[in-house]
Amino acid sequence: MENNKTENSESPFIKRESIIVQTSVIGIIANVFLSVLKAVTGLFTKSIAVLLDAVNNLSDALSSIVTIVGAKLASKRPDKAHPMGHGRIEYISAMLVAAIVLYAGITSAIESVKKIIHPVTPEHSVLSLVILGVAVLVKLILSRFVKSRGKKVNSSALIASGTDAFFDAILSSSVLISAAIFMFTGFSLEAYVGILISVFIIKSGIEMLSDTVSDILGRRADPDLTKKIKALLCEEPEVRGAFDLFLNNYGPEKNYASVHLELPDTMTVEEVDRLTRKVQMKVFMETGVILTGVGVYSFNTKNDEVTKIRNVVMEKVMNHGWALQFHGFYADLEQKEIRFDIVLSFDVHPKEAVAELTAELKQEYPDFEFIIAPDVDFTD
Repeated sequence: MENNKTENSESPFIKRESIIVQTSVIGIIANVFLSVLKAVTGLFTKSIAVLLDAVNNLSDALSSIVTIVGAKLASKRPDKAHPMGHGRIEYISAMLVAAIVLYAGITSAIESVKKIIHPVTPEHSVLSLVILGVAVLVKLILSRFVKSRGKKVNSSALIASGTDAFFDAILSSSVLISAAIFMFTGFSLEAYVGILISVFIIKSGIEMLSDTVSDILGRRADPDLTKKIKALLCEEPEVRGAFDLFLNNYGPEKNYASVHLELPDTMTVEEVDRLTRKVQMKVFMETGVILTGVGVYSFNTKNDEVTKIRNVVMEKVMNHGWALQFHGFYADLEQKEIRFDIVLSFDVHPKEAVAELTAELKQEYPDFEFIIAPDVDFTD
């Protein structure tokens, strides 16, 4: 009974690391086995394509080792120097995997060109064809397994390894086909097939590298996640709208966020405090995202004239193509002050947009001061 309880209470982060390590170990064993099998076959048949395929399998085993090291380092607890943890190390390990794939592709291309210039006649047999056929089947199964596990735990390194395994299956299939053609026709296409395969491997490596660089630079947040968070916040009766949601990612499944809520100007500080603590817990329990900051906008509830002003201002703002959203409006009629936020598209300079709007609105309301906050289009 105690064992079951311990197993079920295992941290999701520890479980995730365990899945990544287990999957990578399986990948290492499979790739080392295939590499040895193909190397022996390549030496006996004098096939450059089979030997390159064996080298490629070794690079896959190395990729899995890099993935394990990355997962272990990424799971380290936060410390004073890295208070947000070490999760982003996984992105670096994924980049190393992509670099290994790219290197394997370039090496394959160079060796294939050499064999076109200095051809060697291979000596394939039915046994070698069977071995290559088994290798293709193993790689397809491994690819599907690794990729599905990578998606399950949101590991870019595992997904990259699974994609690489699929391309390896294509590579081995091409080698198998060229070997069969040679056996039946006497034409050796292996070096040319090697060139074609190299192009696909290089393309895959570049795409994987580009995808990982986007993760490191910071990509746009998942729209399904941001919409879910906003919907959860707007379920509260006091919340008129949720705006300026900003997500900081510090590794897979490690998201911190801030947001602004539009609340009635009649709420007390105590009521706002109670609400923000409630929504912070609610969002964390439902999505795993930690709301580190909850700012507030107040909206007028005491004066109908403000509604008319708001409609006029909103119409003028939204007439501009670069104005994506208008929110956080508040008009103080006694102090003669109007403040609001606008979400701008990336094709306009914030200072120019604010200056243009201020001048335009001043013509309509010359006695008012305008405080306009330009927001970045971070999330959907």
